[in-house]
This record gives sequence, structure tokens and C-alpha cells, in this order.
Amino acid sequence: MTLNFGPQHPAAHGVLRLVLEMDGEVIERADPHIGLLHRATEKLAESKPYNQSIGYMDRLDYVSMMCNEHAYVMAIEKLLGTNPPIRAQYIRVMFDEITRILNHLMWLGAHGLDIGAMTVFLYCFREREDLMDCYEAVSGTRMHATYYRPGGVYRDLPAQMPQYRVTQWSPEKLVAELNRNRQGSLLDFIESFTERFPGCVDDYETLLTDNRIWKQRTVGIGVVSPERALQLGFTGPMLRGSGVAWDLRKKQPYEVYDRVDFDIPIGVNGDCYDRYLVRIEEMRQSNHIIRQCVDWLRANAGPVIVEDHKLVPPRREEMKGDMEALIHHFKLFTEGYCVPEGEVYAAVEHPKGEFGIYLVSDGANKPYRVKVRAAGFAHLSAMNEMVQGHMLADVVAIIGTQDIVFGEVDR
Repeated sequence: MTLNFGPQHPAAHGVLRLVLEMDGEVIERADPHIGLLHRATEKLAESKPYNQSIGYMDRLDYVSMMCNEHAYVMAIEKLLGTNPPIRAQYIRVMFDEITRILNHLMWLGAHGLDIGAMTVFLYCFREREDLMDCYEAVSGTRMHATYYRPGGVYRDLPAQMPQYRVTQWSPEKLVAELNRNRQGSLLDFIESFTERFPGCVDDYETLLTDNRIWKQRTVGIGVVSPERALQLGFTGPMLRGSGVAWDLRKKQPYEVYDRVDFDIPIGVNGDCYDRYLVRIEEMRQSNHIIRQCVDWLRANAGPVIVEDHKLVPPRREEMKGDMEALIHHFKLFTEGYCVPEGEVYAAVEHPKGEFGIYLVSDGANKPYRVKVRAAGFAHLSAMNEMVQGHMLADVVAIIGTQDIVFGEVDR
């Protein structure tokens, strides 16, 4: 029997169409049909000045927004030979890890829902809400932040968190409770989050880790050996779940990852359950990194972006009163800047694996070629191999464990 799974299936995690060839309930072959979300991101980036494509990166993997920006901005910085100030590097690392937690919470909630665990979805989204507020505090938007810029970050961390207001639906007592940990700066808010988050992860583990239905659905499902995982081009938790301790933050450190302390969790059996455990432990490690960044940022003030007006627009008040600053501003937002000729590859340890940007410059103000190395694409290509011999219900568990987002797969 040939069965069509998706693209409107609630467990397809986006616009995935799987054509399954089945013998009764057992899968003999799976053929993923992709491209249903293709938006030509790479071609669009080649038609615009460098500084106007940062927002497109947010929309690739729309659950790990700032990590996508990070790779693109790092590629531009490599070609320009620019180094962001140390404070900007710490802010980037902190927000990369906030993004990792955001991604893993989304993954855990959706994966749980797919396999039949309802409560964990509600728990995860409770914590995501706080981290979305951190995004909003620094960039003004909850998702597509465009916060990282070549040469640093858009602005320093705000000294005040936005507050909830009393309305006819939210009475004063509730609002006071919601605003209790929003009285200080963004750093205070993030610090209070890091204090309570390990307890939240304990709650998720209480719900799932020893839950016998969860284990029946994930243990021994979608097993990939370490050798095969490397051959298939796996990265991130998919590779570490198979027992390979490969993490770009340790092996090829960028920004200030060589200054912070964290461990790389790895699995043993390479099944869905091990990949779940790896991501759970990654959330704890990310929390630990964020805490170290908060402590450093408290103690060290400084600039967050380079003072080069050929790359970075002048301050608004300066631009209003100084003709030269106005010209810099106008030129930057109409033409952008020219980047020296050359080709470069910059990769970050994205929540889903290695996310890389291959950039070719011909010396103009827009890239000659942009190629995105999406982590999820390599994982999806292994779908056929991972589901063979399993039941139809296991396809849902395997799609969940791959943590695929179609913005980056289809691009």
C-alpha cells in the first residue's frame, strides 16, 4: 500500500509530504517530498546589499532566529576582517544559548504532543514566553529579531524590562504577580529565569524520562550507529545522540565559547530516547552558559558595536544634527557597503546541528553567491533509512526526534 503522509498532517512539523510504501503496518520505503515552502532565500540575498539580508536569515529556521543571523553576520565579518567588541561577543553567546533553549522547548513540546504527551507542551510554552520577552526587550520583536549586525549587535541590553498593564481581563493582583521579576534590567530578568529554569527541566523529566509510554514510543526507535551518523552528515544532537562528541562550540570555538564552562552531553544507543536525553541535558548546559554570561556582562561595560560609520549607521541624534553623519546614514541604507573579494564559510553550533553560510564576494555591495548549509536537510535525507522496518506510528516519533523546521530545509 502507498500512503500519503502530510503536508497537512499535524505531526509533519511543517510542509513535509512523505510518500510511504507499506506492507500492512510496516514501512518498506519513505520518500520525503520537500520544496513546498521554498522562498528562494539564497537568491534573494544575492539581490540585496549585505546589511538588508540579515532579516531573511531569521526566517530560515524560524525557531532559532538569532543563531541563523549569527552565521551570516560571522561570514560577513570574516570577509571584512572586523572583530566585534568583547561585550558584543558575550551578548551574542548569551542570546545563542537563549535561542537554543527556545528551540529545544519548542521541540520538546511538539515532540511530546506528537507522541501523545499533552501536559509537557503547556509547560514548555510557559517558559518560552519569558525568553520571547527577552528577544522583544532587545530587538523590539518576539521572533525575527535582526539583532546581530556586522561589527556587533544592534544595541546594548536595556536597563528596564517591559511591564504588564492592568486591563479588564488582567486584574491588578495578577499583573503584580506577573511583573514581580520585571522590576529590574533585562539582565536581572534573565538571571531570575536561570535560577528557576533547572527546576522546570526537572518537571519535564518527571513527566517523561521514566514514563513507560514515552519509553515504549522512543527506546530502540530510529537507531543510527555513530559511523552511519557521520556518513549521513548528521550534526548537533542527532550526531551526539549516537555517541559522537562533536560540538563546534568546543571543537572550533567562535566568539567567547572558549571562555565559558560547559559539557557536551552524548548518547549511547543512538535512538529517539537518547536524542531526547541529549537535548534535555543541553538545556541545562545552556542555562549554565547564560548564567556565566550574565555575571560577566554585569561586571564589564563597554561598546557593543564597532565605531566604523562605513559599516554601522551613526547614532540617531548625531544623524539629525551633522551633515556628514546624515550622508553616512543615507549611503548605508541605500547602497550598503562593499565587501572585499573572496569566499568564506562560517558555521555555528545551531540548536539543530551545524548551520553554515558559504559566502562568495566579488567586491560589490551584495553577495555574488550565498549557500546555506542547513542542519535539518541532512537529517531529513536519512528519513528513509531511519523508518525502514518500523511501524507507521514510529514515523511520527522519528520526524519529532529529527527536529526539522522547513524554513531551513526548503529555503
